[in-house]
Amino acid sequence: MPARRIELSPNDALALIEYDRRVFERFVRRVRGLPGTGAMRKRGIGHESVFRTLVHILNVHEVWLVYIVPGRSRELRTLFEDASRHPTTWRGFDAYASKVWAGVEATVRGLTPRSLGRRAKAPWMPGTYSVRDVIYQTTLEEAHHLGEIIGALWQDDVESPPMTWIDVRRAAPRRARKRARTRRVARGS
Repeated sequence: MPARRIELSPNDALALIEYDRRVFERFVRRVRGLPGTGAMRKRGIGHESVFRTLVHILNVHEVWLVYIVPGRSRELRTLFEDASRHPTTWRGFDAYASKVWAGVEATVRGLTPRSLGRRAKAPWMPGTYSVRDVIYQTTLEEAHHLGEIIGALWQDDVESPPMTWIDVRRAAPRRARKRARTRRVARGS
């Protein structure tokens, strides 16, 4: 069966990436809470530890959305040699995650209906694909690796955080309203 084009608007792309980030941050919080070396322990999953798997998810978003989509593929060799892309501590992780999500947001906020149809090319993959496909690729790859983390958490009898589209999207506005209310109370308004 030939692949069908899936429609995706710039707002849809932004919603998907916002969802990806919120789910990712939920998993980061859960993994940070693991006792002892739970986050760093080798578990035999694709990137060994759940910490390194979280780093890999960031690597995926960065390469595709901060470099390939904006046409910066020539910079990938230098990027791949950058040690900060492979943090070994939570402090390094936080700095890297902040940088990646800022770059991703800048790319996605600049998308137009026309740019979503533009062709993109990763040096390690045959053919070209649309930017729209890249958005789906990063979302599905994140889901795949979060599945590995869920399996690792189950091995430790730790529940994974909720990640349904509806739950994740509903929770964010509630927190935003609470923060706004807190700011108003603090200002005395």
